[in-house]
Amino acid sequence: MGLLDNKTAIVTGSSRGIGAEVAKILAGEGAAVVINYRQKAPRANKVVGEIQAAGGRAVAVGADLTTQEGVQALASAAMEEFGSLNVLVLNASGGMESGMEEDYALKLNRDAQINMLNAAVALMPEGSRVVFVTSHQAHFVETVPTMPEYEPVARSKRAGEDALRELLPNLADKGISLVVVSGDMIEGTVTATLLDRSNPGAIEARRAEAGKLYSVAEFAAEVAKMVTADVESGHTEYVGGADYFGKSA
Repeated sequence: MGLLDNKTAIVTGSSRGIGAEVAKILAGEGAAVVINYRQKAPRANKVVGEIQAAGGRAVAVGADLTTQEGVQALASAAMEEFGSLNVLVLNASGGMESGMEEDYALKLNRDAQINMLNAAVALMPEGSRVVFVTSHQAHFVETVPTMPEYEPVARSKRAGEDALRELLPNLADKGISLVVVSGDMIEGTVTATLLDRSNPGAIEARRAEAGKLYSVAEFAAEVAKMVTADVESGHTEYVGGADYFGKSA
C-alpha cells in the first residue's frame, strides 16, 4: 500500500526537472498524476511513459498557467481522467527566459499560482494538501539581497508566496493545508543554468557558501515528502543552506 493510493495529484511544470521527479515519486506512492507542460509535449509524454512503465497512472496536459483556460484545463483533467483531486504541487515558475513580456514573472509566479490554487481548491476534499515550491533567494528576498539577475524572479515568487499565505484562512475553512518548500539553488535546473549564463560563476559561488547544493533528484524527494508530512498548514520546510539566510534549516 502506498501513502497516496486512490489519490490524484497535479504537479505544475512537471515535464522536466524537479516537477518531473516529484511526479514520479508521487506516482510511486500510488497517486494518479497529472503532468503539466507548456510547450514540450514529447518531454511530458516521456514522463508519463516512465510512470506507466513502473505500474503507475499518469496523463500529460498542455496548459499555459498564465491563462485562465490553461488553469481550468489542468484542474478539469484530474477529475475527468481520475475522478478526484487531492494534491496540488505548485512547482511551475520562471521569469528568466528571453522573449517574454515584461510582467511575465509576476503573471506566472504570483497570479498563475493563485488562479491554479483557486481552480483546484474548488475540487479538493477535506484533508487535501497544496505544496508551493520556492527558493531561499525568493523566500528571504526582503531581508537578504539576491543576485541582480534573479531579483525580479525572486520578488515575484515572494509575492506569490505572500498571496498564497493570505488564503490560509480560506483553506482552513475547507480543511485543506498549504505547505511551502524553500530550497537553495538547485544543481542542473533551468533557473541555475540561465543564472550562470547571465552571471558566470554565480552557482559556483553559492555552492562554496553553502558547502553543497542539492541535485534535482535530492530536492524533489524533499518536496514529495511534504505532500504527506505531518506538519501544520502554513509550515515552511527549509531544504539545505538556509542558515546562510538567517534561518537554521
